[in-house]
Amino acid sequence: MVNLKAAPMNDSAEITFPPNTAKKWVLPDGLTLIVKEDRSAPVASVQAWCGTGSIYEDEKLGAGLSHILEHMLFKGTKTQKASEIAQKIQDAGGYINAYTSFDRTVFWIDVPKDGVQTALAILSDAMMNSTLPPEEYTKEQEVIRREFAMNLDDPDRMAGLLLFATAYQRHPYRLPVIGEMEIYNQLTQEQVMQYYKSRYVPNNLTFIVVGDVDAAKIHQQLADYFKDYPEKSLKPVFVPEEPPQLGRREAHEEFATELSRLSLAWHIPELTHPDVAALDLLAGMLGDGRSSRLYRHVREQAGLAFSVSAFSYTPGDPGLFGVDATVDPKKRDEAEKLILQIIDEVKQAGVTADELMKAKKMSLSHHLGALTTMRGQASDLGSNWLLTRNLDFSRDYLSAVQKVTLDDIRRVAAKYLVDQNLTLTSLNPKGTLAGKEKAAKPVVAGEIQKFELSNGLRLLVREDPRLPLVSISAVFRSGLLAETPQTNGITRLTSRVLLKGTKTRTAEQIANQIEAIGGSISSDAGNNSMSVSVQVMKPDFKIGADLLADVLLNANFPEKAIEREKQVQTAGIKQEDEQLTIVARNILRQALFTDHPYALRTNGSADSVQHLTQKDLIAFRDKYLVSKNGVVSVFGNVNAGEVRQLFEQALGKMKPGALALTDAKPSAPITKTESVESNKEKAQGVIMVGYRGVDMFDKDRHALELIDEASSDLGSRFFIRIRENMGLAYYVGASQMQGLVPGLFAFYLGTDPQKIEPVKTALLDEIRKLASEGLTEEELTRAKRKLIGQHEIAMQSNDSFGYQCALDELYGLGFAYYKKLEQEVNAVTLDEVKGVAAKYFRDQPYVLATVRPLEKTPAAEQK
Repeated sequence: MVNLKAAPMNDSAEITFPPNTAKKWVLPDGLTLIVKEDRSAPVASVQAWCGTGSIYEDEKLGAGLSHILEHMLFKGTKTQKASEIAQKIQDAGGYINAYTSFDRTVFWIDVPKDGVQTALAILSDAMMNSTLPPEEYTKEQEVIRREFAMNLDDPDRMAGLLLFATAYQRHPYRLPVIGEMEIYNQLTQEQVMQYYKSRYVPNNLTFIVVGDVDAAKIHQQLADYFKDYPEKSLKPVFVPEEPPQLGRREAHEEFATELSRLSLAWHIPELTHPDVAALDLLAGMLGDGRSSRLYRHVREQAGLAFSVSAFSYTPGDPGLFGVDATVDPKKRDEAEKLILQIIDEVKQAGVTADELMKAKKMSLSHHLGALTTMRGQASDLGSNWLLTRNLDFSRDYLSAVQKVTLDDIRRVAAKYLVDQNLTLTSLNPKGTLAGKEKAAKPVVAGEIQKFELSNGLRLLVREDPRLPLVSISAVFRSGLLAETPQTNGITRLTSRVLLKGTKTRTAEQIANQIEAIGGSISSDAGNNSMSVSVQVMKPDFKIGADLLADVLLNANFPEKAIEREKQVQTAGIKQEDEQLTIVARNILRQALFTDHPYALRTNGSADSVQHLTQKDLIAFRDKYLVSKNGVVSVFGNVNAGEVRQLFEQALGKMKPGALALTDAKPSAPITKTESVESNKEKAQGVIMVGYRGVDMFDKDRHALELIDEASSDLGSRFFIRIRENMGLAYYVGASQMQGLVPGLFAFYLGTDPQKIEPVKTALLDEIRKLASEGLTEEELTRAKRKLIGQHEIAMQSNDSFGYQCALDELYGLGFAYYKKLEQEVNAVTLDEVKGVAAKYFRDQPYVLATVRPLEKTPAAEQK
């Protein structure tokens, strides 16, 4: 006997737990058999446990596969009809039932002892030979749909589902065992049969028999039956762990009910964790019985609940500790407050010795009470084995319960019942949440306001109080269009060295000051512009504005910094020469634009960068970083009037200068198709076909953007034919460059060097088809959705939104251009796209750029 001593309240009391006399076998096919002989009554419980439940449904997660199988397993086997099975159980005087949970499906037959052999035969046959007849499947589907409807009508059930769906974000415990109706409706009988065959295998089954039986005979009967069913490979199913909860979660919904169901829950460990015994006892002290703390204080004294209870749910994976209460909707907030107050008292002061002793005795009583029937004993053994592989786990657990101390209770309460680990949900009568929702109006951002400072600098401000953040972007016309072959790379170099020191700050001081406030400052260069951006939090806005003004007005371009950045930029040029798509783009641009600045590289050439001097950089800064050539955007938690005043002071001294690149001219169009090539010591080949494109003001702009989108996704005609059907390319797509003057449109792909010629033919063939036919209606619709959607996604943050609006204003499109985009894109017709495709890809020549590996020199020549 195991002695479980219960002390202080009655020193003479000694509670004993019956010894475990169960026997266990593992058959050659992997099936586990557990038998416990108990002759206290001439009955037995015969159970079959399958180690599968809703969390193991893999790619059909949420379909309720395990649950529908529970319904279907006795609808007929290879040798018996459903009616025959039911008749045999009735003839044996037995009762059959089943249940499905997250991690198991259990079938049991309770019978008089003479019916054990029949029960074993029926369960074995169902486990291995169920046929899931299609006509029965159709009927049972409707039965389960009625079960769905019952659940949807039950406020307590819906409240529980809401709690688990909120508390669990990744683990399958978030989904109901019965499944989700929409996923369930997609299931077919064939899919259920496939699941049955994969999970109902001997090595995933445990048979448990408790009662007036002969263990040896049962062992022999089961071994004889299963000798024809070999062990099978059981596919491991990935069950994602629930990540730690890092903040309170709340979900409140309305339902057709008169009362509110309130739930509070905290994540706790799995069943085998040493803290579980103390957590279970704490749940008992808080909410089990009329003398529990929650019942006395919340229901009886305060009158804030019609019912209240606590639970400690500890399955095989981490579970939940919770409190459930049914309350008057008007008293829900008060009840929540009092429940949390009571839990805080336990965390601070603990519980009394009497409360602990009572909880221990109630725990023992509950467990012992469950063992009064053969079914209860079999269920205890099955749960022990399934979750812990220890038939004595219940005894070990109850021993642990007796050892729990007052300090343990307070420790686990303080450890787990914390606000960041709390999930709070409620199901409420219809109309009771509307007032609260109206009261909490969402904070929205304002419209963009445009100001012009006294020196002509344009300032865009958007007040957005949603977060205490501010994004500042300063953009100036320059970039490649402002460069020559001799000064190529000067925009990029100027932008980098701007941040390397001013008249009053060193580069280190600039970096330290911005990083000390959790901000950032960066710079960049492009084809038509240069930018400096600052990100700061609201309290540090003035510091950010001051730093921006300092680098724009007072950069001193230290010689040492210039030399260092030249080295970095030259290294970048070398790195580009190793990336084959960039190599292809560079040789294509050189051929397409010849002597035009767009033929140049953003990083410059190694030679041009090396010859740039401090004097060159200062002259460049003085010409292009002037007020009439720039736009500053300030988007975030700011006041527009204050921003205008601050920047008048900070940048009012900037020289006016003049708007640059107003006389930028387009490149001369090429007159014939050209081929250019580069050889690299690489293992792949790249092909790029480039055409003269448009500038950003052209009426054809959006049609080309839509062709670009339609040609670049995984569903594009290029991808499907060349990559999927022909297997000729690693990647395939399109890209374009639009600027203040016409840019380019290119199609590109990467391929095996041995396939360059056939893939080139395929690519040009698809371009010709596009030029002749345009896009299909489906392609155009998808491209419009994608183009508009990507723009909306990109514009959701103030840093990218402010930067783009500043560029649009700088280039002459206007800061509010984003408002026109969706309407203009949606207005593009199939005929327009067809005309534009013909205009650019049929009626004008192109440049074909090819990058391929170096040809290996024969050994004789190497010598």
